[in-house]
Amino acid sequence: MASRTVLPQTTLPLPGATAPQSLAASPAGALAAPRHGLFEDAQALFTGSLFVGLTMMMFAQAGLLTGSTAGLAFVLHYATGWPFGAIFFALNLPFYWFAWQRIGRAFTVKTFVSVGVLSLIAELGPRLIHIDYLHPAFAAVAGGLLMGTGVLFMARHKSSLGGATIVSLYLQDCYGIRAGKVQMAIDCSVVLLALWVVPWPRVAWSVLAAVVMGVFLAVSHRPGRYQAG
Repeated sequence: MASRTVLPQTTLPLPGATAPQSLAASPAGALAAPRHGLFEDAQALFTGSLFVGLTMMMFAQAGLLTGSTAGLAFVLHYATGWPFGAIFFALNLPFYWFAWQRIGRAFTVKTFVSVGVLSLIAELGPRLIHIDYLHPAFAAVAGGLLMGTGVLFMARHKSSLGGATIVSLYLQDCYGIRAGKVQMAIDCSVVLLALWVVPWPRVAWSVLAAVVMGVFLAVSHRPGRYQAG
């Protein structure tokens, strides 16, 4: 009796993955995409967290907001004066359960590390760098691009910043809905909810930052373009 090879199942397909097809449909000699090593993951997650941390410092300096759990953390920070890093870390705790159940352990651990590093950078950063003047328009555009780049680094190394990012990546990988579009919709909604605590001109600049980030992700994070694990 011929033996049958059983392929391991994965909890979540790679971005752009389609329904399983026969091996005959694959190009002859096709090789599996190379996986990232531990050092590659570490440098990407740290760099992504650093980029987003710089964005958080820019937004705090300019009085802007962002979306997802980070936006809620900013609202609570502005309203109560509590440390942003601690609030952000605490708000993400419930999303780890969803990520563990729906996406996988590796993704959850990497996300936990990314959120922890970002929270630490947000707390220590103001002691290491200070900006005397920052126009909200520059903070919105540059911050949106920096945050989008950081989120892209994390997504390509199977990590995220928790919150809505987990949900948006899950919807893209499972249902083909662009993560950038989902992220933009959620971020803009959260920012608009902040009208009661932040002056409307700052909210308008914050919406611009969310749009810049969402467009960047929609253009740069397309399914099928990046298959390394």
